[in-house]
Amino acid sequence: MLRPLDTKTILDSVAKTRRCVIVDEGWRSGSISAEIGMRIAEEAFFELDAPLRRVCSREAPIPYAAHLEDACLPQVSTIVAVARELVRPS
Repeated sequence: MLRPLDTKTILDSVAKTRRCVIVDEGWRSGSISAEIGMRIAEEAFFELDAPLRRVCSREAPIPYAAHLEDACLPQVSTIVAVARELVRPS
């Protein structure tokens, strides 16, 4: 559940950057990132110059071992790669 969610700040950021990468440690299916992305699509679609992107956990139960947990959760390198894709000239 996302309460409170500062939608205005999110939409202001989209209007400023014209792009959006949503990072979520949950799975893509039924995730908080899906809700945030939908709100952006409904309220700021025409502000976007690139598709919405999500970086989420792998669709598997999070393992206990630290090295396997790191393999499942979003990592900085993946987040940076997705962000760079959005600003790369076409």
